[in-house]
Order: sequence, then structure tokens, then C-alpha cells
Amino acid sequence: MKTQDPRDELVEHLPAMRAFALSLSRNSAVADDLVQDSIVKAWSNIEKFEVGTNLRAWLFTILRNTYYSMCRKRSREVEDPTGALAGNLSEKPQHDGRLAIRDFRVAFAQLSDEQREALVLVGVEGFSYEDTAQMCNCAPGTVKSRINRARKRLVELMHLEDDEALELTDVATVAVVSGTKAV
Repeated sequence: MKTQDPRDELVEHLPAMRAFALSLSRNSAVADDLVQDSIVKAWSNIEKFEVGTNLRAWLFTILRNTYYSMCRKRSREVEDPTGALAGNLSEKPQHDGRLAIRDFRVAFAQLSDEQREALVLVGVEGFSYEDTAQMCNCAPGTVKSRINRARKRLVELMHLEDDEALELTDVATVAVVSGTKAV
């Protein structure tokens, strides 16, 4: 019986990796660079991957670590030099029961990297709390806490009034990350 080479499966994970990179970096060019760098690292270290384990989680961990390495290198750069994101924060969203994607993008951008990361990995990519915790080098309880705080912060930033709005955040997260419209 022939063992499948994990390199053969790398391509199928590219769209999800790009979506995760985009949610972390909030910049499509940077996201593309992150995915490319991560794939190069994965390819050159494929012998370290344990066959039979979760390739997607391994790739996402490499991507996450690549992102944080980039952030450390660019720690003095400002991501919002024009103030466009900050200027929209005080604006109350105009919607009837549905989240406006523009308002969600602004609020989502204000979450900490850890909160955005947890929301995307669990809410969008469908990883379990345990898998997410392993990728983020923290306890599952920490992941749950980050998600809870992120959702509360989104409600606060978007000036939503009831807990019903929390149910919509995962749909909106998917829409923002994938570039589609929330339903």
C-alpha cells in the first residue's frame, strides 16, 4: 500500500489559508505573501509533518507563526496611516436586523489579533476549540474566552443592543473573510 505524500494535498488548503491570512493581515497583498511564505516553509519542512495528523492544522499553525514573525519585524509600522478605519468607529450602523458588512469590517479590524484569529479558526474554518488551542499554543479555555470577548466587543463596537446579534457574527465573519455578502 502506497503512502500518500502530504505535498499532494497542499493545494486544496490554499483557499482556506488565504482566507485566514486575509483575516489576520487585512490586506490582500500581504495575505498572498503570507500564504506563499507559509507554503514554502511547509514544503521545505514536510518531513517534520507527521502523516496521519491534521495537515490543515499544521499549515494554519505555520501561517499563524509566519504572520506573527512578520508583525514582530514590522512592529513600528502603522496599519491605518490615513485614519480611515479609526474615523468610522464612532458611526452607528444603519441596518434593519442585518449586519452591514462595512460596519462589521471596521469592528472586526478593531479586535485584537488573538480574538480575530480565534473567531476565524473556530467560526469560519470550523476548527474545534482543542485544535485551535493547539495551533495558538494556549488552552481550550483561553480560545473560548477569546471568542466570547471578541463577540462581546463586536456587539459593543457595532452598537448592537441584544444578544441575538451574537448569532450573526459568525455569518458576518465568513462574509468578511471570504469577500461575500452576509445572508
